[in-house]
Amino acid sequence: MQKTLILIVALVALAGGGYALYQSRQAQPVQMSQITQVADEAADVDTSEIVEMQIGNPDADVTVIEYGSFTCPHCASFSQGAYKQIKADYIDTDKINFIHREVYFDRFGLWAGMVARCGGPERYFGIADLIYKTQKEWLQSGNPADIAEALKKIGRTAGIPNEQLDACLQDGEKAEALYALFQKQAAEHDVKGTPTFIINGEKYSNMAYDDFAAVLDEKLGE
Repeated sequence: MQKTLILIVALVALAGGGYALYQSRQAQPVQMSQITQVADEAADVDTSEIVEMQIGNPDADVTVIEYGSFTCPHCASFSQGAYKQIKADYIDTDKINFIHREVYFDRFGLWAGMVARCGGPERYFGIADLIYKTQKEWLQSGNPADIAEALKKIGRTAGIPNEQLDACLQDGEKAEALYALFQKQAAEHDVKGTPTFIINGEKYSNMAYDDFAAVLDEKLGE
């Protein structure tokens, strides 16, 4: 493992339940040039245990991959707007398979992802919805300790015990694997911003529901 990846992971790692790195510096955005630079380093990290978070029909002819950041306002708007209609019309009706892949442009986004994943695949999309829905509130202070506690509160609201949340947030190997997988996937699909969508292999930027539905209907042959 090269020093670059280690330093980036150190920004998001939690130590001993005391969040030792919280006060060390403000969250710094991760530039896409950095992702490209350390792609080879990420290839050395075992990401096989990371679960792909998907909802809908895994055998559907159409698969939508959303690359979204939990700290991205446009992603939050999509989550609380167009996604709700897509879920009702295409996901809940088993027309498509929908995958949410987390993008970590900053450490707060990674912490949010670790909390969302703490309840397992069954709770993931429900917790993700809460994180996006309350994004302004939990990011408001800008203080790392406050943000961590606010994210844990969301986890507790979803029924995850505090001890389990601490364990999830202190899992350095998981954080490293999540970040490495993000790098690999972002490089594969040339993700430069969020939200980005990959629909049956084709890349799309953020869209209103009507435009999204038109693409899905075309892919579905409707």
